[in-house]
Amino acid sequence: MTLFDWLALALFILCWLGYGPLLALLARRSGTLNDDMLIIRRVWMTAMTHREIRLVDSNLMGHTINSGGFFASTNLLLIAAVASVLFGGEQALQGFASVGAEDVPMKLLEAKLALVLVCLARGLLDFIWSIRQLNYALALIGAAPEVHTEADRVSLGDAAANLLNPALSAFSQGVRGYYFALAAAAWLFGPGWLALGVTAAFCLMLWRQAGSPAARAIRSARRLLERPPER
Repeated sequence: MTLFDWLALALFILCWLGYGPLLALLARRSGTLNDDMLIIRRVWMTAMTHREIRLVDSNLMGHTINSGGFFASTNLLLIAAVASVLFGGEQALQGFASVGAEDVPMKLLEAKLALVLVCLARGLLDFIWSIRQLNYALALIGAAPEVHTEADRVSLGDAAANLLNPALSAFSQGVRGYYFALAAAAWLFGPGWLALGVTAAFCLMLWRQAGSPAARAIRSARRLLERPPER
């Protein structure tokens, strides 16, 4: 590996490991989409406890589980495709290199493909854990008793939110794996492309979390939901 490869790889690792802490810092200062959604989902689960028929909540949860299953299935197919090249022997690597990848030693090409595989594998594990937690939350919604006191409703809503929020946080981390896998794939064309790819992915994700129209809309909705009721 050249010096530029090491520098680009170091930038990739820095962005990968630093994204979460930076997002937490932004959440404390100006708010982020993920942080606002924690509150909105907690309000949703509290509202769920006040409904006698929870068909809408179950349907929404089922849709979310289906989305997680779709992303996990797609992730698994991509892992199989990358692994077939990485572990397919020298002939498979040479055939892959001939379609436009940077002319590098086979060991370095294997390292580049391995980085893509690691990003996808991490994402798959996140999706699997997300789906499991979503199923737990769905069971909790189905088992919710007809509680009568407001304190019981709030406690049950908090319990459901404490299950749902980590589940969808894991889902977000799985989707994040796609961004970093694409950035890692850019390394196949050279270290400059890796640096450009991971920088672009990092900035795009931050903008979507803090400055996108969706983030502003969710932030406005959170303020509305947190507003104390008028007397």
